[in-house]
Amino acid sequence: MPEREAGLAQLLGMLIDTATTAAPVLWFYTPMMFAFAGGVEAAAVVYDCMDELTAFRFADPRLVELEERLIARADAVFTGGWSLYEAKRHRHANIHPFPSAVDATHFGQAREGRLRPPADQARLPGPVLGFYGVIDERLDLDLLAEVASLRPNWTIAMLGPVAKLDAADLPRAPNIHWLGGKAYDELPAYLSGWDVALMPFALNEATRFISPTKTPEYLAGGRPVVSTPIADVVRHYGELHGVRIAADAAGFVAACEAALSLRRDGPWLAEADAVLAGISWDATHRQMAAIVGEAILAARHAATRAANDEAPAAPSIGGASRSERFDALVVGAGFAGAVLAERLASQAGQRVLVIDRRDHVAGNAYDHFDAAGVLVHRYGPHIFHTNSQRVVDYLSRFTDWRPYEHRVLASVEDKLLPMPINRTTVNGLYGLDLRSDAEAAAFLAARAEPVAEIRSAEDVVVSAVGRHLYETFFRGYTRKQWGLDPSELDRSVTARVPTRVDTDDRYFLDRFQAMPAEGYTAMFERMLDHPGITVRTGTDYRMVRERIEVGHTVFTGPVDEFFDHRFGKLPYRSLAFRHETHDRPQFQPVGVVNYPDAAIPHTRITEYKHLTGQRHAKTSISYEVPSEEGEPYYPVPREESRAIYRRYEALANAMPNVTFVGRLATYRYYNMDQVVAQALATFERMGSAGGRASAAAAGPAI
Repeated sequence: MPEREAGLAQLLGMLIDTATTAAPVLWFYTPMMFAFAGGVEAAAVVYDCMDELTAFRFADPRLVELEERLIARADAVFTGGWSLYEAKRHRHANIHPFPSAVDATHFGQAREGRLRPPADQARLPGPVLGFYGVIDERLDLDLLAEVASLRPNWTIAMLGPVAKLDAADLPRAPNIHWLGGKAYDELPAYLSGWDVALMPFALNEATRFISPTKTPEYLAGGRPVVSTPIADVVRHYGELHGVRIAADAAGFVAACEAALSLRRDGPWLAEADAVLAGISWDATHRQMAAIVGEAILAARHAATRAANDEAPAAPSIGGASRSERFDALVVGAGFAGAVLAERLASQAGQRVLVIDRRDHVAGNAYDHFDAAGVLVHRYGPHIFHTNSQRVVDYLSRFTDWRPYEHRVLASVEDKLLPMPINRTTVNGLYGLDLRSDAEAAAFLAARAEPVAEIRSAEDVVVSAVGRHLYETFFRGYTRKQWGLDPSELDRSVTARVPTRVDTDDRYFLDRFQAMPAEGYTAMFERMLDHPGITVRTGTDYRMVRERIEVGHTVFTGPVDEFFDHRFGKLPYRSLAFRHETHDRPQFQPVGVVNYPDAAIPHTRITEYKHLTGQRHAKTSISYEVPSEEGEPYYPVPREESRAIYRRYEALANAMPNVTFVGRLATYRYYNMDQVVAQALATFERMGSAGGRASAAAAGPAI
């Protein structure tokens, strides 16, 4: 071994001396090569860690020691996925995760139906379920054999070279076909003949950190995927309809049957394509090249300083150097984050870094002038209302107010009727002339259906106004909003919308109802305009948490994301918006019109000029369509969700240097004023507790 490595080192030195004119970049895929290349002078050293090689069968015992030396020498470290990144991120200041990407054009050939079927697969009877890749200890061969036994009418095609296994030990069955290794160019032709693509990985040390490249390749080829619960597959693809996850043979068979039922041109494919659009190898190359370029410059500067006997300095990485220090890091520039940042800077004298992965501050309350010059809310209408004078007094430091009382109409049976339900609503719907509160109360009481115990959102409404009004105004709207029937949702969902017997058509009855005179974004900018606050938008928490030093972190994002979805993803509802501008001064009579009809995809239309009071010859509106995918907006109010959250809450409470605050971090549905109150109260507890405020303690205090 020493003689071989000495010979390799000599040959490498000769190559560099004769074929290069400048110091090369050394790119290591395995620490084993560091044994003979570690002494080479380099412009920069990159360790591209694709797998946890120490966990593989027959791993060289020197891997651990060589990897330590390589990481110490490396200027940049890349990992082949998030799980591997999380396992190694503490070991280097300039480490970046690069989950598997895809050449979508190459594998997309499998969708076109023009490729000639390979001879060794062409005669196999369908349905065909296939796998390609190295066949080694990472595969669950027992699972494969059991699936083949449970479904003898399925054909299982296994492509790839056998490594570190005896071919005689591979499961044999009439419907399992071992087709051997194939060239990269051949894979789309094989893929085109499959009905389902398989990833029957074993759950062992060798697969703990893998991020299989075949996942996006299979999807790019237009084939649904069935996989065992590999962490990075579940993390990145587990929510897709075209990816099924199962841990045992019975579950794997059921998942394959579900995948076989998918149409090849069904909506699952467009969903998968939307995910694949952002993970090309070209994009990966650009990101890696930028990091390597920075590393080369940093290494060059370090060498210059060393030659001049200057003290070493930490290299600048991604705009934030390791030597940067802040008293507090605030993740998220919405209400919770902005209030706490302002308090920590102005009252506690701390240096605060505020980051947000969006390109703006103000969170979901962000407003801006659109192309027509109309002030709109990008993420749907935000109406400020509160009974808390403390909250009003605090926010009034950063904005003047425009009085505004919100009114909502519901479009039902070709009529626009007030919401929440009041006497005018009842008269308009039923053609009545109820003239007093008592008459309206008697009418609703006569239709109410007694419910022994109010448990669900449906129980709340039916027990108050009866089934017809429930079906007319609530059921369809709620099903669209939450993706669940009201009978499956917590009673708090509909309890937020009261029923009235008078003719008050205001949506809210709070003492203070107003809108920031210059908009929410202007208010947030003033809030964060403090010499002790640094704001960086377009910045993800994962990309900076290892590059700066902070005394305390305030986290306002999804709590399950902070803990890398350790207990699974918490369910959230998202929203999609279609913004339009119309060449007329008004589109509808009020700011918001609801559409309870389940056959209409949008839940409401908002016209923003009603909210802002802006005068303009044109008007801008937005259609709001709830969705399971996208940015998290609303925690789903069910006991199952709360049970998962309680596990994350226990983790959060055990972190002395992190405070979790806000709707997403504490998994509660809060109004804006409640979030402000929560943040103010949290700041006070942080002060009294020496900078510590738990997630459990951070409830609203109004």
